[in-house]
Amino acid sequence: MKLIQDNPYRIAGILANSSEKELQKQKSKITKYASIGKQVDSELDFPFFGNIDRSESSITKAFSGIEQNQDKVSHSLFWFLKANTFDETAINYLINGDKEKAIEIWDKVTNGKEVTSKNFSCFNNISTLKLFSDSKDEIKEGLEAKIKLIESPNFADFVHTVADQTYTIDNQKQAEKFVDEVLKQFKGKYSSSDTLKLFSNCNGTTQKYLSQIFTEEPLHKIESQIESTKNKRKTNKSGAYELGLKLFVNCKDDLATLKSLLGTNDLKYKMIADNLAKEVMQCGIDYFQEWKESKNPSEEGLKLLKYAQSIAIGSQTKDRIKENINGIEEWAKTAPVKKELEFIIKKLVAFRDDSDTVENARDLVSSCKPKLQSMKSILGSNNEEYLNLSTAIANNALGMLVTVINDEQNNPLVRIGHFDTLKSALRGALAVSKEIESLDMKSEQRSHFNTNYSTLKSIASQLGISSYSSSSTTRSTTSTSSRTTSSPTYSSSSSSSESEIPWLKIIGWGIFIIILIRACAG
Repeated sequence: MKLIQDNPYRIAGILANSSEKELQKQKSKITKYASIGKQVDSELDFPFFGNIDRSESSITKAFSGIEQNQDKVSHSLFWFLKANTFDETAINYLINGDKEKAIEIWDKVTNGKEVTSKNFSCFNNISTLKLFSDSKDEIKEGLEAKIKLIESPNFADFVHTVADQTYTIDNQKQAEKFVDEVLKQFKGKYSSSDTLKLFSNCNGTTQKYLSQIFTEEPLHKIESQIESTKNKRKTNKSGAYELGLKLFVNCKDDLATLKSLLGTNDLKYKMIADNLAKEVMQCGIDYFQEWKESKNPSEEGLKLLKYAQSIAIGSQTKDRIKENINGIEEWAKTAPVKKELEFIIKKLVAFRDDSDTVENARDLVSSCKPKLQSMKSILGSNNEEYLNLSTAIANNALGMLVTVINDEQNNPLVRIGHFDTLKSALRGALAVSKEIESLDMKSEQRSHFNTNYSTLKSIASQLGISSYSSSSTTRSTTSTSSRTTSSPTYSSSSSSSESEIPWLKIIGWGIFIIILIRACAG
């Protein structure tokens, strides 16, 4: 610590409570030697503090630095004074290079003790030694002892020992001045959080002052970086990921400092944390929206959203982040099959307005089946989006077949014994049903399909049609009306002759289309 190593009293080679006569005598002596290029050594050099510079300029600066009472007090707090026998004995050990023994002596009259008129110098001396230590624990103890001295009523005894008897000082202002000087020494050596830990044993007044110092700067830095990022993001959405990542990384330590000082319940902390989270989140959203048509940006977008989630405090901010995370995650699940999804959904939407024919049902299945197989290979057979779509294709195709066959049964020609069109429709329906059977379906819909397929095969058998025959050339044109989502009504007959065959009794499926809005949101 330079405040000790280059202390004016150390350069002068005297104790902090040396008399004015001793001070002037020492000044004359070392100045004279310095003028002829020689350096005077002092028993108070304490080599363990490092090298000492006693050039003419440093000597002049040192003595001018301890002329005023305020300067004497400030520099004395980083040096030693001899005010009792404990000090005398301990300083003799220091002169002989035995720091441990000196600390042991001063520790006996300070550890667990209050500052008094008899031990104030001991508090100052032991804390000076500990402040020069490489151990954070000792530095912490040194700061605690020094603040305890400065804020005690007996600090006046210290002041009058190193300065004029008439000089008065504001304890609180002196404590703040001491803290300011120490913080300059710690800058670049310790992080903000480490520095706060070093002061953690000091009293509430010092903690409050530190809080003001340490919150003002990080608050300003975070606010400035949020505003800067926001302006850049608006004009460069394609680079929003890098902007959001940089914002999060650059503000992380400052936010941690504010959290340790203010706590998460503090209004200022909540506000700055949520503002930071919102901007990091928006960078993730903008980046995702900008790139989702040309590549899969979900990984980067989610990374920023989860960073935002880690710092958000307010429930509204958290909820918004969660909603966006869910949305991108859903999109990411279907991103590899985006083209297949779009094709199938467009096909299903158009199918609603198609006329009820076997050929239209066949076209729906045959055109969508390769797309479904591609989805299955990428997403897996148990993927919900895949199963929904595959089930929807099967459901809609079979629904159209049911309508076609029911319409054929109601054909007046069939009722008078002309079965050609019905047989043709049945052959086509069986062939398409065979294709439908190979599609994956949810269990309930699979059960419905099996029931209807069995019924189709049964009635075909009664008409002498093989379950495995098919017609790829016959197109049913018995119905051209648009279908609705309501289930048709079916009838049956008990007659077993060909002229009075049992009417097809089919469990009707309501025609429905599953459109995965979330999957297609991109």
